[in-house]
Amino acid sequence: MHWYVDVIKNYVGFSGRATRTEFWMFVLVNFFIAIFVELIDKFILNGLRVFSTLYNLAVLIPALAVGARRLHDIGKTGWWQLIGIIPVLGWIVLIVYFCTDTQDKENSYGANPKESLQE
Repeated sequence: MHWYVDVIKNYVGFSGRATRTEFWMFVLVNFFIAIFVELIDKFILNGLRVFSTLYNLAVLIPALAVGARRLHDIGKTGWWQLIGIIPVLGWIVLIVYFCTDTQDKENSYGANPKESLQE
């Protein structure tokens, strides 16, 4: 859960790097929270989608930020997220990038985050 909270705390941090674990744990926790909020909307508010819309707007910037940091970790610019606009093919490219391992050395976006975790 701390991965999710760390991303939310760094909600406008588009610089730096994020490990695969940080990114995917955020995605996982975000997915379950989104389902829970959607169920609240469906059963309590009769499908008005008030809470789910507010939640999705609240996590939009942090999700874009952690995505950009994840792409920085593999040496790509955060603007590569725009390829997700292309249906299916763009999504596949992004998933491959998000699953790619960290660059072992320091890159133009900062030091290897795995090294700081091991110390």
